[in-house]
Amino acid sequence: MGIRFDHKPGLVVYITAGDPSLEASRAIAIEAIDAGADVIELGVPFSDPLGDGPIIQRASERALSRGVKLSDVLGVARAIRAARPQAGLIFFTYLNPILRYGLERFADEAKAAGADGVLVIDMIVEEAAEYLAAMDRTGLAPVFLAAPTSSDARLEAIASHSRGFVYAISRTGITGKQQQMTADAAALVERIKRWTKLPVAVGFGISNADHVAEVGEFADAAVIGSAIVELIERSTPETAPGEVARFIKGLRLSSAAPAR
Repeated sequence: MGIRFDHKPGLVVYITAGDPSLEASRAIAIEAIDAGADVIELGVPFSDPLGDGPIIQRASERALSRGVKLSDVLGVARAIRAARPQAGLIFFTYLNPILRYGLERFADEAKAAGADGVLVIDMIVEEAAEYLAAMDRTGLAPVFLAAPTSSDARLEAIASHSRGFVYAISRTGITGKQQQMTADAAALVERIKRWTKLPVAVGFGISNADHVAEVGEFADAAVIGSAIVELIERSTPETAPGEVARFIKGLRLSSAAPAR
């Protein structure tokens, strides 16, 4: 249990909890771990996911239409942790669901569910004092986003308050697949590493083995989100776990390198 990257590059796999069902999400996460995912990013469905592109927006809509709530996502986390105690597990959420649930209650229950950390996509480090206190009290790792447009002062603050890893956004904008990596990603990782020895994971747009291999040249891990969610969207609940596992194994075979 814990956030660590045993491969080079590591793989962080995002899924939207409850899409296509809560049980399928549990099965997909377990298959993803067995196929080589180092960390599962368990997305909390939200009605206004402004940082996400249409693929993840649709997944949130499908999950919400089935009545999936934050308490349900906590249940999925508990099931994943029970089945695969060694895997990294973080919640990926917007702030609103946490505030509605209660920050202290969420922190306590996320820890009890076996989570290692939390990434609140619209939580900025400058306004995170209360959130950071709750994370520190429960031993959860706060993971912050760093963008190519972030100033050095802001990157230093993000790096100093992050735990587990720092999430570097490969480009400005929303989540979604892209055809090629941008030079911004490598430059951003280099800047982040001036301020921290934590691993740096690159996300937003990583969608194939070439991207993962490229990220491995300059970062510690790659985050795969929209490509996984789109694959789930095209599959049935019964076939999705196997399809995701095959996709991740393909990424691993094409970008395999010894752990550092």
